[in-house]
Amino acid sequence: MSVAGGLHLAFERISRVNGQALQIFTRNQRQWQSEPVSLSERELFMQERKKWGDGPIASHNSYLINLASHKKEIRDKSRQAMAAEIERAAALEIPYIVMHPGSHGGDGPEVGLERFVRNLDASIELVGECDDVMILIENTAGQGTGLGASFSEIRYILSNSLFGKRLGVCLDTCHLFAAGYDFRSPECYRKTFDSIDHEIGIDRIRFFHINDSKKELGSRVDRHEHIGKGHIGLDGFRNLLNDDRFRNHPMTLETPKGADLAEDRENLAVLGSLII
Repeated sequence: MSVAGGLHLAFERISRVNGQALQIFTRNQRQWQSEPVSLSERELFMQERKKWGDGPIASHNSYLINLASHKKEIRDKSRQAMAAEIERAAALEIPYIVMHPGSHGGDGPEVGLERFVRNLDASIELVGECDDVMILIENTAGQGTGLGASFSEIRYILSNSLFGKRLGVCLDTCHLFAAGYDFRSPECYRKTFDSIDHEIGIDRIRFFHINDSKKELGSRVDRHEHIGKGHIGLDGFRNLLNDDRFRNHPMTLETPKGADLAEDRENLAVLGSLII
């Protein structure tokens, strides 16, 4: 949900669509420098959150952050920006931060993954005690030199971080499909999620991004589409939504929408109709 006009306004917007799980940006995702959460900002946020209820909330970190970058200047800025995001999430009592593993910039996945883990750990160390905030590594579509399209790469992150117990996974359905993991038939669904379980463990999944895909299976192109109108189609989402393992997992839409949020209401209605 948009936070235009103030972080607290996300709750008014999600209430308009009867949403049960929320994701926000705590600051402008296209800027390096961001102010910490003010006392008045926190008070307004907590006040409106109480009115909304006790639904799960995640923040998504800035798209500028690339802890795996081949450029030292970008890594340095990314460490500071990630630490600031953790501090804001802690101040707002947001339990999850979703982040992409970033891009190795041509140096290769092994080098990129090692850099990501080292700099993520450094970001956490800059903050210190924020044990109530879990960082969720989001799977990616695999565009260009991006990391995280395979679950073996995500396993490396979870296994090699000094703070592995504070890390989890956010599973994006569009990215999953674009990376070549099919889940449209019951057989393909079982195969894909058995693979995920083998690589990282199903219990590491804490959050979902529910998006259809404009591009075909294995395209490695990240283009979100409205539910049932892309190449995944309704059957893939039906399989996921009726998997008892994920009945209580928070799931948020990242599909295009206008100011009246009509698209969110339509997508939520479609998803609701798939639940048995």
